[in-house]
Amino acid sequence: MQSSAPETPNVLRLMIAPLARIWSGMSPMARGVFLVSTGSLTLVIMGSITKLLGDRLPSFELLFFRSFVGFFFVAPLFWRDPTEPFRTKRFGMHFVRGAIGSAGNMCFFWTLTHMLLADAMALQFSRPLFMIPLAVLFLREVVSANRMIVSTIGFAGILLYARPFTAGFDPNVVVGAMGAMFGGLVIVCIKRLSTTESTATIMFYYAFWNAILVAIPTWSVWVTPQGAEWPLLVLIGILGIGGQALVTSGLRLGDSTALTPLDYSRVLYSAIIGFLFFGELPGPWSLAGMGLILAASLYLVLTERRRGPA
Repeated sequence: MQSSAPETPNVLRLMIAPLARIWSGMSPMARGVFLVSTGSLTLVIMGSITKLLGDRLPSFELLFFRSFVGFFFVAPLFWRDPTEPFRTKRFGMHFVRGAIGSAGNMCFFWTLTHMLLADAMALQFSRPLFMIPLAVLFLREVVSANRMIVSTIGFAGILLYARPFTAGFDPNVVVGAMGAMFGGLVIVCIKRLSTTESTATIMFYYAFWNAILVAIPTWSVWVTPQGAEWPLLVLIGILGIGGQALVTSGLRLGDSTALTPLDYSRVLYSAIIGFLFFGELPGPWSLAGMGLILAASLYLVLTERRRGPA
C-alpha cells in the first residue's frame, strides 16, 4: 500500500496555483496596494501582541526578542559572501546608527505598553515632522516655508497629545516624540551611509547592533517568559521583520505617492484593534492631536516624494 506522504506537495501546489494565477494577473499597483495594506496590518498585530505581553514582560525584553529574531532573517542575505559586512570601513557610523535606532525602538515599545495602541502608532508617524529641522541641521538642506509651517502644525498636534500645561499631562507622549526624533536621526544616518554602503550591509549592522544594545537593559529587567509567551515573543520578531518587508516591497511596486497613505492606515487598524481587544477609546485631545500629526506628516511625506532627489 502506497504512502500518502508523497502526495502532500501536489496538494500544496493545488492550493497555491489559484493564488499564483490571481497574483500574476494583478497590476503592479494592485500588488503594491495589497502588500502595503497587509504589511501595515501585520505591524499593528505585532504591536497588539507587544501590548498584550507588556502586562507582565518589560518593554525592553519584548524589543530584545523583536530585534534578536529579526537578525536571523537578515543574516541569510550574506550566505553567498559571509564576510561582506565586515569589509566596511564605517564601523563607527554603523554603531551610531544602531545606537540611535535602538533608542528609538525602545521609546516606541515603551509607548506600546504604556499608551493607547492608536496613540502610540500615531506618535510613531510623527517622524517626518522631525526630519525638517534634522535635515536643516545635519544635511544642510533648504526647506520651503510651506514645509516649515506644516511641520510646526504637526508639532502642535504633539502638544495636544501631551497637554503639558494641564493636569492631564502625559509624559509618555514625550517618550513617543523622542522615539520619532530618533527615527528621523536614523534616516539621516542612512543617507550618509548609503553613499558608500550597500543596503544589505546597512540592514545587517542595524539588526546586529539593535540586538546587542537592547540586550543590555533587557538583562537588568529580565522576567522569564512562561508557556505561550515564548512562541508569542518569537512571533513578534517574525511579524516585525515580515511587516516591514511587505510595506517596503509594496512601495517599490507602485506609485509611492498613492501607496504611502495606505501605510498610515496603521493608526486606523490600531484604533479598531485597541477598542475591540483592549477596550481603548481615544479621547478628544488625542483625536485632535492625532489628526494634526497625521495630516502634517502625510503632507510632508507626499510633497517629499513629488520633489524627488535633489
